[in-house]
Amino acid sequence: MRILIVEDDKQTALFILKGLRQEGFAVDHAADGEDGLHLVLTEPYDAAVIDIMPPKLDGLTLIDKMRQNSSEIPVIVLSAKSSVDDRIKGLQAGGDDYLVKPFAFSELVARIHALIRRATRAGEPTTLSVGNFKMDLARRKVFRKDIEIELQPKEFALLEYLLRNTGRVVSKTMIMEHVWDYNFDPRTSVVESRICRLRDKIDRPFGKNLIHTIRGAGYVLEEKD
Repeated sequence: MRILIVEDDKQTALFILKGLRQEGFAVDHAADGEDGLHLVLTEPYDAAVIDIMPPKLDGLTLIDKMRQNSSEIPVIVLSAKSSVDDRIKGLQAGGDDYLVKPFAFSELVARIHALIRRATRAGEPTTLSVGNFKMDLARRKVFRKDIEIELQPKEFALLEYLLRNTGRVVSKTMIMEHVWDYNFDPRTSVVESRICRLRDKIDRPFGKNLIHTIRGAGYVLEEKD
């Protein structure tokens, strides 16, 4: 999943960026509202975390412009202001959630996951599965034939994207857009190498492939006879 952070405070931004990347998210950062608006209207994000007072364009105006441009990306508003009136203003501007600084990082992650579930109409279920393979989103664990498989955060993120698109062919570009940030060179072989690692972990030991290459198109995760 790909997240945009709009935050001008360097320490706060680094704290969020480092933590989310360790959790397996692809994360882009804008230090002011104008850059944030440009990114959110041109890149495919799953959610955005927007500070209420970045320079050049304040957070509430940024969110309002997003909504005017038909952007439905779910937004968490970050603010040091905790009054009810301030929370209402953030939500009325088009924010979906409001988090007061300082905050626990674990709470931010939980809120991001909750927003994405609601935005994708995933509802309450916290597992994704195909055949004898299951991903537990709440515990960040994966199993095949009830055997737990250890994955690195980026492997988990890639596999989650494939699972959310079960039966649908996804191109390398689509994967790069949702699993890696915009700084990655699209000519790199990072997608192919990660797919190979996933196959080594979830396919080859079990004798039946779930990840399939569609020549010239991309990859699809599905159980075939």
